[in-house]
Amino acid sequence: MRTFRDRVRHAVVYEIIGLFLFIPVGVLLFNQPITEMSVVAIASSLASTIWNFVYNLSFDKVILYFRGTTQKNIVIRVFHAILFEAGLTISLVPIVAWYLGISLISAFLMDITIVLFYLVYTFLFNLGYDFIFPVDEEVEGEYSFNS
Repeated sequence: MRTFRDRVRHAVVYEIIGLFLFIPVGVLLFNQPITEMSVVAIASSLASTIWNFVYNLSFDKVILYFRGTTQKNIVIRVFHAILFEAGLTISLVPIVAWYLGISLISAFLMDITIVLFYLVYTFLFNLGYDFIFPVDEEVEGEYSFNS
């Protein structure tokens, strides 16, 4: 299992590379100025990070209450992922539409494109990260907050 320090490095590197990749792609795909696309990308990244923390904590408390455990089977994981994306979409689409002066439908289509981009990026990033920073076998099986 990865250490706390490694998880922080993973999250920071993931967000920085994601922004550096997505902003120019977003400028080209959505025909928006780089300043506006940068604001949308950075604000979305921050909102996603905060929502991720709040959502996962809340979700775990709810399933603990109803199931007596936070362990998730495949059905719960699919439900978890769908609710996460739905919550983020509901909160971001109106703000992005307002900020860019576009319709809600255009902002929603932009959101779907961003989700698809990050789906592929997340998969490739994690493959690369695991190759560059393999899990230390000494910490495998224990979760260390000290490293």
